[in-house]
Amino acid sequence: MPTVNFSVPEDIKNAFNITFEGQNKSAVIADLMRDAVEREQRRQRHCSAVDRILARRVNAPRITEAEFIAAREEGRP
Repeated sequence: MPTVNFSVPEDIKNAFNITFEGQNKSAVIADLMRDAVEREQRRQRHCSAVDRILARRVNAPRITEAEFIAAREEGRP
């Protein structure tokens, strides 16, 4: 398995060691990294979806507020 080296502030290192005392810290770090990757991928998919929606709005038909209200009220009891 590859090794990853990175620097962290001393206070974070100490808090991490205290919080996860007695646990496999490599496994904890791997889980945290996996969560971070999944969160970032989800954020990227979200941004991509928003971009697609906004791109479609460019070609969407324009209606007035009165037309919108009339369409909403149409068919209501």
